[in-house]
Amino acid sequence: MLGAPAEVALSALDMARSGRFADILELFAAPLRPLITSEALETGWNAELGRQGPIVSVGAPLTEPTPTGVVVVKVPVTCERGGFALVAPVTEQGQLAGLQLAPLAAAEPIAPWEPPGYADPASFDEHEVTLGSGALAVEGILTVPHRAGPLPAVVLLAGSGSLDRDETIGRSKPLKDIGWGLATRGIAVLRFDKVTFAHARELARAERFTVNDEYMPHALAAIELLRGDPVIDGARIFLLGHSLGGTVAPRIAAADPSVAGLVMLAGGAQPLHWVLVRQFRYLASLSPEGEAASRQVIDTLTEQARRIDGPDLSTSTPAAELPLGAPASYWLDLRDYDPAALAATLNKPMLILQGARDYQVTVADDLARWQAALADRADVTIRVYPRLNHLFAPGSGPSSPAEYEPAQHVDPVVVSDIASWVERPAGTV
Repeated sequence: MLGAPAEVALSALDMARSGRFADILELFAAPLRPLITSEALETGWNAELGRQGPIVSVGAPLTEPTPTGVVVVKVPVTCERGGFALVAPVTEQGQLAGLQLAPLAAAEPIAPWEPPGYADPASFDEHEVTLGSGALAVEGILTVPHRAGPLPAVVLLAGSGSLDRDETIGRSKPLKDIGWGLATRGIAVLRFDKVTFAHARELARAERFTVNDEYMPHALAAIELLRGDPVIDGARIFLLGHSLGGTVAPRIAAADPSVAGLVMLAGGAQPLHWVLVRQFRYLASLSPEGEAASRQVIDTLTEQARRIDGPDLSTSTPAAELPLGAPASYWLDLRDYDPAALAATLNKPMLILQGARDYQVTVADDLARWQAALADRADVTIRVYPRLNHLFAPGSGPSSPAEYEPAQHVDPVVVSDIASWVERPAGTV
């Protein structure tokens, strides 16, 4: 007998096949319903069948539990000219938290992660660590090269959302790639589960939660742990943040002056609430039918973003009226934060890396802000990689969410550039 999440996903599929798109809306969690229309669902469904042909068969659902309590259901659908996977995250309450038509390969079980060619597991050891104390402590892992100390070390900061120490995104693990790649080059690395991953259910009920709560306590604890390790050179502890982790890296460095330098990979600099609007506009532009179908979503997100910028935003503003259902405290914390301006006040070397094909954090909207704020700094190195996407994996053409489905590794040139920058003699630029 199928579990409840699989039944919800199959119900949505049956409703789509019979044209009952308004009924699908009722399956969604209440905060998401303003972002969805039956017309958008119908347009996306008909466009997919137009490409793939009529449905021939529906396979057995694959279910993948997550730490948040959401179960991701993936249903393989075979068509006359190919097929697709219906991907449906289902909440503990049996409601849809999303609905996506993905490549058919998405419905296959996720294969075990394989290390990239530039990582040599025989060249280092790994030790479990605990960061913080009390109810919100998190687990992490310290990767130590087989070299005599004192060693340089890097603390890794994952991007937005509920992410583990490896920054697992589908079949890829960008931070594990980087951690193992740097350790192979003789650099110690500490990566850890985000508190939003380790304590997702507890934080889902939190009415006051900020980006500081999301990153600061455990990042500072990681630096302190490394500073107390005799194998680590306390004067060469660096922060490396990806995406939102890069956005908050200057805050953490400002809070702990011992940080030797910052590495920002696709660090967002545009306000996050407007980033969401921009991303949805981009995704809608990828297909002719997408723009009309996404108009209400974009309009709703735009209204929510304006509410964040408005004078009436307060901690009592309902989360349902704000992007992603995040509490007002989160947006109040981020609203007036300018990461590039703060970085400019730090007397620390920085390495800023950007994929030119990244649609989530872009050259025009984000990197330009870092460049403008840090233009006169000789100790800031900025590199753009023409073929890389948001995960710093290579590709061609416009990037899209479908590109993230196959397993990818961080490009070896990126790992080499980071290692060379960290290993450079102190005082050089």
